[in-house]
Amino acid sequence: MLYDAVADLDVAIEGYDLHRRERDTSSGFTRATTIISLHGHDETGRGEDVTYDNDAHDVLQNTSQEFPLTGTYKLDDFSSQVSELDLFLGDEPDQSAFRNYRQWAFESAALDLALKQADTTLANRLDREYRPVRFAVSTRLDDPPTGQRVLDWLDRDSDLEFKLDPTSDWSAEVITRLADTDAVRVLDLKGQYHGTTVDQPADPGLYKQVVEGFPDALIEDPALTDETRPLFEGHEARVTWDYPIKSVETVENLPWEPKWLNIKPSRFGSVKALFDTLDYCEEHGIQMFGGGQFELDVGREHLHAIASLFYPDAPNDVAPSGYNDPEPRDDLPLSPLDTPADPRGFEWG
Repeated sequence: MLYDAVADLDVAIEGYDLHRRERDTSSGFTRATTIISLHGHDETGRGEDVTYDNDAHDVLQNTSQEFPLTGTYKLDDFSSQVSELDLFLGDEPDQSAFRNYRQWAFESAALDLALKQADTTLANRLDREYRPVRFAVSTRLDDPPTGQRVLDWLDRDSDLEFKLDPTSDWSAEVITRLADTDAVRVLDLKGQYHGTTVDQPADPGLYKQVVEGFPDALIEDPALTDETRPLFEGHEARVTWDYPIKSVETVENLPWEPKWLNIKPSRFGSVKALFDTLDYCEEHGIQMFGGGQFELDVGREHLHAIASLFYPDAPNDVAPSGYNDPEPRDDLPLSPLDTPADPRGFEWG
């Protein structure tokens, strides 16, 4: 089992730092994250808290409370301890998923530190090789949607692939225009989101156009109702799931046995939950691709490392963070991303 390869790693923590990151995005919001840096034995392990609540990052930065993290642990013991801490300092996060996001930041930092203190890499520990990572660019369309944003990207690089979020204001013309590019690999219907700014209610008309208009693309997170469920009959193998996936149990509870899953490490909270799910998918022949959360720093490297080891050739939604800038540079890395020349710990870039 994958987790057995890291669970007994020793990790010595002598202190920690928190650093807030902030960046405007092409989706029209300002993204804030917190970098967790754990220090010990002249090494630093880092993780990234991707909680979607900028005020929660401010509270974490400004607190005078110290988390009881110092000490020497097995990685599994550190995981048990951090899972018992109130990482939101008495506040109730806007979404329960945020607790997993923050726990993952501390656990991934501890994994990074433990690997560095052992003078090894995640690839070596798992007895796998890093491979180049294929990625897709995740972007919302212009407002009102025309598809021009995708065409502009393709003018920059005709080999780019895309993960898009269809909405009810997509016209048949827009769908045809996008389908004609043959560059759309994943369509995220966001039907599993509730109470967020990206909710997209079940829309049978939209779903029908997407299923028929993009016959070779993966379709993510539909909301299954009496009206929409029949639209996916015969297309179940194309349906992939993201938002519900945070453990083996959540995979087993899906409406049908999936052929594809979107793996976002932060959703799992713990290294064990992530690795157990990776094991499960490989054992059951479930194909995977990586998903991102607008990471601004080391969290993106961690996505690349996992993708490189487990699903490098999939349409991974892990494009370098520069692709999310309102005005992207012209010198962005191309897909696939090269393997790192000198990886350390959980780092990949």
